[in-house]
Amino acid sequence: MKISAAAAAAAVIFPLIAGAGAQKATFEPSYPSPWGTGGPGWEEAYEKAREFVGGLTLLEKVNLTTGTGNQADLCTGNTGSLPRLGFRHLCLQDGPVGVRYTDLNSVFPAGISAAATWSRSLLRRRGEAIGQEFSGKGIDVHLGPVVGPLGRDPAGGRNFEAFGPDPYLSGVAVAETIAGTQGAGVVASVKHYILNEQEHFRSGISSNLDDKTMHEVYLWPFADAVRAGVASVMCSYNQINNTFACENSYVLNKLLKNELGFQGFVVSDWGAQHSSVGSALAGLDMTMPGEGFGVGAAYSSFWGGALTEAVLSGAVPQWRLDDMVVRILAAFYKVGRDTKQIDINYSSWTNATEGPQYWAAKMGNTTINKHVDVQGDHGELIREMGAKATVLLKNVGGALPLVKPESVAVVGEDAQDNPDGPNGCVDRICNNGTLAMGWGSATAEYPYLVSPATALQKQAEADGTVFINVKGNFDLDAARAAASNSSVAIVFANANSGEGYTTLDGNFGDRNNLTLWKGGDELIQAVASVNPNTVVVIHSVGPVLIDHIKTNENVTAILWAGLPGQESGNSLADVLYGRVNPQGRTPFTWGKGAEDWGVSILFNSTSVAPQQDFAEGAFIDYRYFDREEIEPSFEFGFGLSYTNFTYSNLTAGLRDSGIYRPAGGTTPPAPTYGEVDLDPAHALMPEGFEKIPRMIYPWVNSASVPNTTEEIPPGARNASAQPVLPAGGPSGGNPNLYAVLYAISVNITNSGEVAGVEIPQLYISHGGPNEPKVVLRGFDEVSLEPGETKTVVFNVTYRDLSNWNTEIQDWRLTGYPKTAYVGASSRDLRLQRALPLPR
Repeated sequence: MKISAAAAAAAVIFPLIAGAGAQKATFEPSYPSPWGTGGPGWEEAYEKAREFVGGLTLLEKVNLTTGTGNQADLCTGNTGSLPRLGFRHLCLQDGPVGVRYTDLNSVFPAGISAAATWSRSLLRRRGEAIGQEFSGKGIDVHLGPVVGPLGRDPAGGRNFEAFGPDPYLSGVAVAETIAGTQGAGVVASVKHYILNEQEHFRSGISSNLDDKTMHEVYLWPFADAVRAGVASVMCSYNQINNTFACENSYVLNKLLKNELGFQGFVVSDWGAQHSSVGSALAGLDMTMPGEGFGVGAAYSSFWGGALTEAVLSGAVPQWRLDDMVVRILAAFYKVGRDTKQIDINYSSWTNATEGPQYWAAKMGNTTINKHVDVQGDHGELIREMGAKATVLLKNVGGALPLVKPESVAVVGEDAQDNPDGPNGCVDRICNNGTLAMGWGSATAEYPYLVSPATALQKQAEADGTVFINVKGNFDLDAARAAASNSSVAIVFANANSGEGYTTLDGNFGDRNNLTLWKGGDELIQAVASVNPNTVVVIHSVGPVLIDHIKTNENVTAILWAGLPGQESGNSLADVLYGRVNPQGRTPFTWGKGAEDWGVSILFNSTSVAPQQDFAEGAFIDYRYFDREEIEPSFEFGFGLSYTNFTYSNLTAGLRDSGIYRPAGGTTPPAPTYGEVDLDPAHALMPEGFEKIPRMIYPWVNSASVPNTTEEIPPGARNASAQPVLPAGGPSGGNPNLYAVLYAISVNITNSGEVAGVEIPQLYISHGGPNEPKVVLRGFDEVSLEPGETKTVVFNVTYRDLSNWNTEIQDWRLTGYPKTAYVGASSRDLRLQRALPLPR
């Protein structure tokens, strides 16, 4: 969400035209912008919002839609306030792993690690804890969770913020996170919508793809977010088929607000707005941080006074402005901010107790940081989650768990404390010491960070184990000497990435390659060359190329510890010593070479709007490996346990769910709320008012309001009743999509000697010749004592079994045979059963 100067680059393009070489897809403009109607889960919030908006003036309405400017107030993002009504400005704040730019907050496992637990309960608890901490700081809108990028390319810089490249797993994870966060009384703003799949050229690149792939892959988790009741969506920097996301009427009006029935508000990523009238008519509801990059001299914002002018001139109709504000306030009421809001008790711009509230203007000196501790007991959850997210990739001869070994050598910088402290680098833009989060706006300040070396030394002291610690990566002689004299050598390596507003070790957000950083491969080889009981621990933002490590006979165990957050070392020690039986399953595929994924980052372009064609369609990650029959190092969904599990008795029961019926009918006409004073003289700044420098206001500059020079798309101001799309419906699309067609059950038995957790996974074959071999459509978390058997039931919906039909613009069951597979990973499919199509 960092402001990029490149955001100023491109102009508005209303027609959606596929880029050169793109797939044959036409994303037609879609107008008017659908007005919110409330619906299930939103009724009370909409009733309150409509009543409130009906009493607002034009200027007050505009004030709620427009950020007051970068660093203008205490939060990362701040709307205008309503002093007449005592309504405080709304506070928006990063980020996905914890409250950014504050102190006395927690740092949670990153999204990619959270997904590796495959645990609905942990995902929800994490979301709830995050929501509690944001609420405790006085924040109204949490800028997260993330399902864009989805993770098309494993080198994508911000993949770690999200839940992995599988749409179903990401959809479950984002829904649970939203339920937890909003249940704690904070608006969740799911991001980045949509196709922001790389950091290079993110402010101008056009992601070009077809309608089928959009629905079946990239839109899927956003649909789950909307169905979960998410109250805000953040539109992204990039273009989609050559129109910027934040003024793309196809993705905002048609897909999000019409087809998915989204009732909350759309907020721009910071600086992702490129027009005044165009973005308003295309479905944007709030602009952040308020400044407009590339905006003309009349106003410093595309909105603020410019939006007031647009309403006064008729370019933006009152109903569209009213809809923006109703959506914003409905989100506010939906999560209970009217009863749960407390004063903002921190400043994003300094940790000093006293200072200027209006940071950019250096005005309003007061107590700006009250240093409120919001951590509660969340460290316990973070430790538990970090352990259960750890994926055991290799374990030969019972190398793990460790039981009071005679001696342990810990080798590698990634096991150590950062000598400058855990927060020694701004936004974690460094790779010093152990890696527990990526870099960029998706960061938070650590209250502490338990390094693996600290936790393992403590364990060794308790066990009477000789402990040797080699802190660097490049003294290979020291590493070999320590390893050769130890009964077990634990060697650490990592790979980092982040947001593309800066470069780290030559990586501009996206990873230049998929190898380990700082000589990690050489370090591992050196240790393994002298110790036949070498355990490898990897902290990384995604997959790295480790097949040579997997096949090394002296490497007896490999663990992917992901980005575990502040309890990193304790979480890892819990797994290494068997206090936690690993249940983590990899949320992405590990290839043997970078070419195995079939896609690549666009690193070089001389174009203002580089074109990136998603020619692979739905075939990303394991779907591509399956189609091309590529053997991975470790497949999607893979992970070992300290026990064994067997599968038996797969059954599939057809449910009588009736006939799928496309949605139909029309919406009510666009409503307006209250009277708008259209006299420009009444929209001027009051005489004698003293502006705060650099703050954005809703007043116009002159009583002579010019007509807009922007093109008004046909139908954009049409307030008449509109047809409901066949796939449309409130909060997630046509409710019939979620009717259960099959109940698939399987017995899982713990056939080992210790208690453990299995993650049985359901995959569906849609049967078509151009479809993926299998796609994930269910999973569960099953805790079993030795010898215990439990029955797991997967409910398979119409949506799960369907494909997107581009001709009729709806989901349909194709005539191809459907097959259900249940197993322990995408390639360990142990049982299967045909699913006859319902009549």
